[in-house]
Amino acid sequence: MADTIAFPDDDRFMALALEEAQRAWDEGEVPIGAVVVHQAYDRATRTFTSHPRVIARAHNEREAKRDPSAHAEFAAMLEASRVLDAWRLEDCTVYVTLEPCLMCAGLMHQARIARCVFGAPDAKAGALGSLYQVHADERLNHRFAVTAGVMEAACAQLLKDFFKQRR
Repeated sequence: MADTIAFPDDDRFMALALEEAQRAWDEGEVPIGAVVVHQAYDRATRTFTSHPRVIARAHNEREAKRDPSAHAEFAAMLEASRVLDAWRLEDCTVYVTLEPCLMCAGLMHQARIARCVFGAPDAKAGALGSLYQVHADERLNHRFAVTAGVMEAACAQLLKDFFKQRR
Protein backbone atom coordinates (compact mmCIF):
# COMPACT_ATOMS: atom_id res chain seq x y z
CA MET A 1 0.00 0.00 0.00
CA ALA A 2 0.98 3.66 -0.02
CA ASP A 3 3.33 5.40 2.38
CA THR A 4 1.91 6.67 5.63
CA ILE A 5 4.15 9.68 6.28
CA ALA A 6 1.93 12.66 6.96
CA PHE A 7 2.91 16.31 7.04
CA PRO A 8 1.59 18.93 9.50
CA ASP A 9 -0.72 20.65 6.99
CA ASP A 10 -2.20 17.48 5.48
CA ASP A 11 -5.44 17.65 7.50
CA ARG A 12 -5.93 21.33 6.66
CA PHE A 13 -5.57 20.77 2.93
CA MET A 14 -7.66 17.60 2.97
CA ALA A 15 -10.41 19.58 4.68
CA LEU A 16 -10.40 21.89 1.64
CA ALA A 17 -10.66 18.86 -0.64
CA LEU A 18 -13.63 17.70 1.43
CA GLU A 19 -15.27 21.11 0.89
CA GLU A 20 -14.89 20.55 -2.84
CA ALA A 21 -16.36 17.05 -2.48
CA GLN A 22 -19.38 18.57 -0.73
CA ARG A 23 -19.76 21.01 -3.65
CA ALA A 24 -19.83 18.01 -5.98
CA TRP A 25 -22.57 16.40 -3.90
CA ASP A 26 -24.57 19.64 -3.90
CA GLU A 27 -24.39 19.58 -7.71
CA GLY A 28 -25.53 15.94 -7.91
CA GLU A 29 -22.06 14.59 -8.67
CA VAL A 30 -20.20 11.78 -6.92
CA PRO A 31 -18.59 13.67 -4.00
CA ILE A 32 -14.89 13.72 -4.77
CA GLY A 33 -12.81 16.84 -4.27
CA ALA A 34 -9.21 17.85 -4.81
CA VAL A 35 -6.78 20.68 -4.20
CA VAL A 36 -3.27 21.25 -5.51
CA VAL A 37 -0.75 22.83 -3.16
CA HIS A 38 2.45 24.40 -4.45
CA GLN A 39 5.55 24.78 -2.29
CA ALA A 40 8.79 25.72 -4.01
CA TYR A 41 11.66 23.38 -3.22
CA ASP A 42 15.38 23.93 -3.81
CA ARG A 43 16.80 20.57 -4.85
CA ALA A 44 20.40 21.71 -4.32
CA THR A 45 19.90 22.58 -0.65
CA ARG A 46 16.96 20.21 -0.13
CA THR A 47 14.91 22.92 1.55
CA PHE A 48 11.54 24.51 0.91
CA THR A 49 11.87 28.11 -0.26
CA SER A 50 8.23 29.14 0.16
CA HIS A 51 5.19 28.44 2.27
CA PRO A 52 2.63 25.98 0.90
CA ARG A 53 -0.24 27.64 -0.97
CA VAL A 54 -3.34 26.30 -2.65
CA ILE A 55 -3.15 27.04 -6.37
CA ALA A 56 -6.10 24.98 -7.60
CA ARG A 57 -9.35 23.48 -6.33
CA ALA A 58 -11.82 21.27 -8.16
CA HIS A 59 -14.51 18.66 -7.71
CA ASN A 60 -15.97 15.86 -9.76
CA GLU A 61 -18.03 17.17 -12.70
CA ARG A 62 -18.40 14.17 -14.99
CA GLU A 63 -22.20 14.36 -15.13
CA ALA A 64 -22.46 18.12 -15.63
CA LYS A 65 -19.77 18.24 -18.29
CA ARG A 66 -20.58 14.82 -19.77
CA ASP A 67 -16.84 14.29 -19.75
CA PRO A 68 -15.20 11.05 -18.60
CA SER A 69 -12.02 12.96 -17.71
CA ALA A 70 -13.77 15.49 -15.44
CA HIS A 71 -12.39 13.92 -12.26
CA ALA A 72 -11.61 16.26 -9.37
CA GLU A 73 -7.84 15.72 -9.31
CA PHE A 74 -7.57 15.82 -13.11
CA ALA A 75 -9.33 19.20 -13.25
CA ALA A 76 -7.29 20.53 -10.32
CA MET A 77 -4.01 19.54 -11.99
CA LEU A 78 -5.06 21.22 -15.25
CA GLU A 79 -5.82 24.41 -13.33
CA ALA A 80 -2.51 24.19 -11.44
CA SER A 81 -0.69 23.95 -14.77
CA ARG A 82 -2.46 27.09 -15.95
CA VAL A 83 -1.62 28.95 -12.74
CA LEU A 84 2.05 27.97 -12.90
CA ASP A 85 2.18 28.26 -16.69
CA ALA A 86 3.98 24.92 -16.78
CA TRP A 87 3.15 21.29 -17.40
CA ARG A 88 5.58 20.14 -14.73
CA LEU A 89 4.02 20.22 -11.27
CA GLU A 90 7.15 18.99 -9.54
CA ASP A 91 6.76 21.25 -6.49
CA CYS A 92 3.11 20.32 -6.02
CA THR A 93 1.11 18.01 -3.81
CA VAL A 94 -2.32 16.83 -4.94
CA TYR A 95 -4.85 16.26 -2.15
CA VAL A 96 -7.87 14.17 -3.13
CA THR A 97 -10.64 12.61 -1.08
CA LEU A 98 -10.60 9.27 -2.94
CA GLU A 99 -7.59 7.28 -4.12
CA PRO A 100 -6.91 8.26 -7.74
CA CYS A 101 -7.84 5.99 -10.62
CA LEU A 102 -5.40 4.83 -13.28
CA MET A 103 -6.12 7.85 -15.52
CA CYS A 104 -5.51 10.39 -12.75
CA ALA A 105 -2.47 8.57 -11.40
CA GLY A 106 -1.13 8.54 -14.95
CA LEU A 107 -1.59 12.30 -15.19
CA MET A 108 0.20 12.70 -11.86
CA HIS A 109 3.08 10.72 -13.29
CA GLN A 110 3.11 12.76 -16.50
CA ALA A 111 2.90 16.07 -14.58
CA ARG A 112 5.80 14.99 -12.36
CA ILE A 113 4.00 15.82 -9.11
CA ALA A 114 6.01 15.54 -5.91
CA ARG A 115 3.31 13.89 -3.81
CA CYS A 116 -0.30 12.73 -3.65
CA VAL A 117 -2.30 12.63 -0.43
CA PHE A 118 -5.62 10.81 -0.49
CA GLY A 119 -8.34 10.09 2.01
CA ALA A 120 -10.28 6.92 1.27
CA PRO A 121 -8.81 3.94 -0.61
CA ASP A 122 -10.61 2.73 -3.73
CA ALA A 123 -10.66 -1.07 -3.85
CA LYS A 124 -12.32 -1.05 -7.29
CA ALA A 125 -10.16 1.45 -9.17
CA GLY A 126 -7.35 2.73 -6.94
CA ALA A 127 -4.04 3.14 -8.75
CA LEU A 128 -1.87 4.36 -5.86
CA GLY A 129 -1.87 1.26 -3.72
CA SER A 130 -5.15 -0.63 -3.91
CA LEU A 131 -4.95 -2.17 -7.41
CA TYR A 132 -1.85 -0.59 -8.92
CA GLN A 133 1.19 1.27 -7.63
CA VAL A 134 1.73 3.78 -10.43
CA HIS A 135 3.57 6.12 -8.07
CA ALA A 136 6.25 3.51 -7.31
CA ASP A 137 6.58 1.61 -10.58
CA GLU A 138 10.32 1.47 -11.28
CA ARG A 139 9.68 0.92 -14.98
CA LEU A 140 8.41 4.50 -15.24
CA ASN A 141 10.66 7.55 -15.44
CA HIS A 142 9.06 9.38 -12.49
CA ARG A 143 8.03 8.22 -9.06
CA PHE A 144 6.23 10.26 -6.42
CA ALA A 145 5.40 10.00 -2.74
CA VAL A 146 1.95 8.96 -1.59
CA THR A 147 0.31 9.41 1.79
CA ALA A 148 -2.89 7.41 2.21
CA GLY A 149 -5.67 7.62 4.78
CA VAL A 150 -5.62 11.32 5.67
CA MET A 151 -9.06 12.02 7.11
CA GLU A 152 -10.06 8.63 5.73
CA ALA A 153 -13.18 8.21 7.85
CA ALA A 154 -14.67 11.55 6.78
CA CYS A 155 -13.81 10.97 3.11
CA ALA A 156 -15.26 7.46 3.09
CA GLN A 157 -18.39 8.48 5.02
CA LEU A 158 -19.23 11.22 2.53
CA LEU A 159 -19.16 8.69 -0.31
CA LYS A 160 -21.16 6.12 1.67
CA ASP A 161 -23.82 8.69 2.57
CA PHE A 162 -24.08 9.89 -1.03
CA PHE A 163 -24.60 6.42 -2.46
CA LYS A 164 -26.97 5.43 0.35
CA GLN A 165 -29.09 8.48 -0.49
CA ARG A 166 -29.02 7.68 -4.22
CA ARG A 167 -30.16 4.09 -3.71
